[in-house]
Amino acid sequence: MFTWWLPADGERYQDYRAAEPCPSSALTMGDTDCLSTWRLTVEKTVNRTAGKESVHDATLTYRDSWRGTVHFNGSGPLLERLEPGDRVTATAWRGEIMVLAGDGVRQDTLEAPRDELQMNAAVGTLAGLVAVQCLVFGAVRLAGPRDHGPLTWEPYGRWVLFSLFGVCFAVGFAAVWTRAPWWTVPLAAVPLAGCAALWFRLRLRRHPRRQG
Repeated sequence: MFTWWLPADGERYQDYRAAEPCPSSALTMGDTDCLSTWRLTVEKTVNRTAGKESVHDATLTYRDSWRGTVHFNGSGPLLERLEPGDRVTATAWRGEIMVLAGDGVRQDTLEAPRDELQMNAAVGTLAGLVAVQCLVFGAVRLAGPRDHGPLTWEPYGRWVLFSLFGVCFAVGFAAVWTRAPWWTVPLAAVPLAGCAALWFRLRLRRHPRRQG
């Protein structure tokens, strides 16, 4: 995640933001680094949410030479208005439709790069910290099967695990709101998680009767 996925997604987002409209001579090219614009016809839409399943799709055609389906994260603001036969403007980049527009309303497709790397970094940091906790607790239990306190699930392990979730997601949301770079998430979350684990350890020393 930290050596390939996040840097690659960040570079793709920056490339998309920097892309310029294609010259007319490039409109016949499929996989281009410029933004091409197409007038497409809506063939059908699927806008359904049932329990955990959500399907928000639009099937589009270009004359008689192309037919494809684009996927959205939700129904609005454009998809919910579309009807079969409507004409829409599609913006394509690197062979994929990024945006649909019609009647002055625009909606990004799922293919459009988004600046959401902070929460991805928070999830990656959380996974790494949980792995470290499991490794430490397991190693201590193997080294001393009869004496592995306080590194037990109840209550210390449970406290630490919940604190990892809270710290990582709090830092991730704060980074999203402040538009901080994604790499600040692990830099902030790891020391805060360590401080939380130390604070819980000191709490157990002051209240040893609560140790399970």
